[in-house]
Amino acid sequence: MDSERTKSSLPRHFPPPWAVKELPACFLVEDSDGHAIAHVHFEDQSGRRSMFVTRDEARRIAANVAKLPELVRKPRPSR
Repeated sequence: MDSERTKSSLPRHFPPPWAVKELPACFLVEDSDGHAIAHVHFEDQSGRRSMFVTRDEARRIAANVAKLPELVRKPRPSR
């Protein structure tokens, strides 16, 4: 049980840069080692109401997720 606790308490690293790949029904955000960070699914059927976002919305969401490592490392401006 101690080994399980040790494994789960170790920090997880997803090395930048993160990249976006387009797949048939989603955009995949991967770290530099090729590990999946996020899948953003979309539906291409125009005129249909669905629970999925459009391809363009999914692309923009995935692109913003891929920018997160850069945003976290930037120093905050002093107030």
